[in-house]
Amino acid sequence: MKLVGIAGTIEDHSYNRTLLKFMANHFSDQVDIEVLDIQDVPLFNQSDDQTDGAPVQYLKRKIEGADGVILATPEHNHTTTAAMKSVLEWLSFKIHPLAGKPVMIVGASYFDQGSSRAQLNLRQILESPGVDANVFPGNEFLLGNVRDAFDDQNNLKDDKTISFLSSTLKKFLTFVTTINDMNAKVAAADWESEDLGAHGHVDTTIDGLDMHAADWVDQATKKTNAVSGDTYVRLDCGVLTVDQLNYFLNSMPMELTYVDANNQFLYYNHQTDPENMSAKRAPAQVGNPIEDCHPKRAIPHVKQAVHILRSGQTDLFKLPVPSDGSKADMHYYQAMHDKDGNYAGINEFVLDILPIVKYYLGLTGQKLVKDPNATDALTGASKKSDDAKPDDVSGASANTDEAPAEKPAEEPKPDVDSVSGASANN
Repeated sequence: MKLVGIAGTIEDHSYNRTLLKFMANHFSDQVDIEVLDIQDVPLFNQSDDQTDGAPVQYLKRKIEGADGVILATPEHNHTTTAAMKSVLEWLSFKIHPLAGKPVMIVGASYFDQGSSRAQLNLRQILESPGVDANVFPGNEFLLGNVRDAFDDQNNLKDDKTISFLSSTLKKFLTFVTTINDMNAKVAAADWESEDLGAHGHVDTTIDGLDMHAADWVDQATKKTNAVSGDTYVRLDCGVLTVDQLNYFLNSMPMELTYVDANNQFLYYNHQTDPENMSAKRAPAQVGNPIEDCHPKRAIPHVKQAVHILRSGQTDLFKLPVPSDGSKADMHYYQAMHDKDGNYAGINEFVLDILPIVKYYLGLTGQKLVKDPNATDALTGASKKSDDAKPDDVSGASANTDEAPAEKPAEEPKPDVDSVSGASANN
């Protein structure tokens, strides 16, 4: 199990940091504790946002990668320190790595009470909205008279103190396992709350329009004064007119669909009549919530798919659509992000890969041969024949005595069926 320890001080010598280092060394056979410093974390100032700065992001990554956290707090004027409070402000301002994280509080002070009031204050902060840590209840470890508690090698002197600390830590490790198991079960069901009805609001949402209106595009154009025609648009790597953008997107040899972070269907490259499309789309559907763009039976699968991308479990997954062999449609779902890495919606692109496969086979002189032992989701043609010979391009048909390469791990996928890319309501 991996824990991180943070002492709420920026002083060069700290008994609370010494306590954490003792725990990391003495209990190394039970748990891996990495002690983090906060000297470089700036004083919290909302007007000077340092959330993306290296010190804050370093703490965020370390906390997210740990199973639990141990916070050691001194006591200053009956409360935790300004340094600890500042760190927690950064970790609950725009980022929330402590949310749901198991946290244990310990503390050392010069006097008999052993930072008891600071620990109570810190517990209140950790349980406040925005921080939302799962604080280990009871089992307080209060190290008083700390000047005399350690020997010259920075080890605790008193065996009873060590025994109590060991007992408390073991209980915390059980608490960590329990909380993380509970969080995993909750996360597994998070997809059920995915709002396919687009009832929320994102920065690019056009308010005040009926999403189901057949002329939503016209209404949205009027309300936003959207440009069209030969008006130029500055892109990341180019300048094009709106007409040129349409030419460019409509010429793509695949069907493209854009769904925003609010699960509203905003765009598709209108290439042909809906009946001739692999994922049927119609102009009147643009603007709809995506729950209106799929059969009712597919809604749970779509929620899973969106949640997998929104939660960052993967940025891309692929779904083959079974057919009679006349085509081989692949549905790709690509998560999109803004310049700061925030989820911005889904680019769904559908491509018939059969013409590409046929071209490659013709180019290399290879052919698909049915595997008598297994079939794939598209054509069942995957096994090499015994007399296959390698070509001069890739050698893909060559028989060798070498063991097959280990199958790569698959990205997370929803439990989808072959209708998940459909758009008509049933």
